[in-house]
Amino acid sequence: MAFTASELSVLAYANNFTLWHYVTTDDAITTAGYFNKAADMLRVNDLIIANVDTDGSPATTFYVVTANSGTSVTIAAYA
Repeated sequence: MAFTASELSVLAYANNFTLWHYVTTDDAITTAGYFNKAADMLRVNDLIIANVDTDGSPATTFYVVTANSGTSVTIAAYA
């Protein structure tokens, strides 16, 4: 599947930090380039709470934006 912008929403914003929520039927949102269409919104260190695989084996994981070149976004599971 592909990124769906309408499923990404802001939960909180303060001091150049945004807490996001994303819901998808996809189960592999860490695939290279998945969030590239949101490069103009996501910033390094933003946090994404993701509800994934909502039509199969739902899971909730926290992700942090680790890189954003302006066109390419990278995320990693928050540890």
